[in-house]
Amino acid sequence: MARKPKTSAPPKFNIALVGQSGRLGYEALLFVASLRAKSPNFAGRVLVAEPQPGLMWPKDPRMTGDVREALQALGVEIVSFQNRHFGALYPYGNKIEMLTALPKGEPFVFFDSDTLVTGDLTTVPFDFGYPSASLRREGTWPQIELYGPGYTEIWKSLYDQFGLDFESSLDTTEPDEYWKRYLYFNAGFFFGACPYIFGTRFLDYALAIRDTPPAPLVCQPLDPWLDQVALPLVIHSFGGGRDSAVHGLLDGSVTCHYRIFPLLYARESQNVIDTLEEVTAPNKIKKVLKGYDPIKRMVFQGRGAKVRALFDQNDMPRREQAIRNRIKSNGFWMR
Repeated sequence: MARKPKTSAPPKFNIALVGQSGRLGYEALLFVASLRAKSPNFAGRVLVAEPQPGLMWPKDPRMTGDVREALQALGVEIVSFQNRHFGALYPYGNKIEMLTALPKGEPFVFFDSDTLVTGDLTTVPFDFGYPSASLRREGTWPQIELYGPGYTEIWKSLYDQFGLDFESSLDTTEPDEYWKRYLYFNAGFFFGACPYIFGTRFLDYALAIRDTPPAPLVCQPLDPWLDQVALPLVIHSFGGGRDSAVHGLLDGSVTCHYRIFPLLYARESQNVIDTLEEVTAPNKIKKVLKGYDPIKRMVFQGRGAKVRALFDQNDMPRREQAIRNRIKSNGFWMR
């Protein structure tokens, strides 16, 4: 049963996402345009964290001037941060390292930039004392090997590494050795009471798992899964979990983590497509977004409609890979 927030008053919080050169900058602009269109009463700060040039980035990761100006025109605050541990070798680490650059002590919701706001975000009943994250995920990790350790042994070794109670993290309605029994999130969104405290622990856990993994992880891949391995441990350590009232609204009627545009047109609801085409229509936004080829071709040149026509929305393939393969075989794949 999902927990209800302790108060009925809408909590004040900041939104955070990563923006950098290339895809993420354009996606961040699209996210903010959809936020302003669909949640006009959102009164919090919108913080786009931008990695800075340094040893961890062989190329300048900063956003282009037109993307930056368009974001600022929509009321965004751009927050600079340095990559000291990840960078180009593991760009998913941006969402870990940027957290400590955000305002201390202010509740936050992080979204991956490839997300659209499709409803009123102020109606989502966040309980920042009970952090949670996206449940729109598949059983991607751990990857169980024949004669190797199972889910329980692998996950318990991580809880033990950080002195956390393993048993209380389990969903006992699911069978033993089935991946959904174990606390596992997609890192497409997560939230908490203080980004500095949350981010410090997230970084500590991620580095420990990367550098000194427990023995049952010896054959387990951590790229690109490291953030999603550490995240449930962090959330559990702060007393959070899967039973949040935000689920069904985030990754549901209020936000959509579409990931890439061919998948958006293939499998998301008509409301998501309508939102995308609505918020990209104004000329000030369109002239900037045309700089990103997948948006130009999928949205403005109609390739997305051709992808949509490949699928029966009432009879979609069960596995994402089958959706990808059909799009690719018809020559419409882009990312």
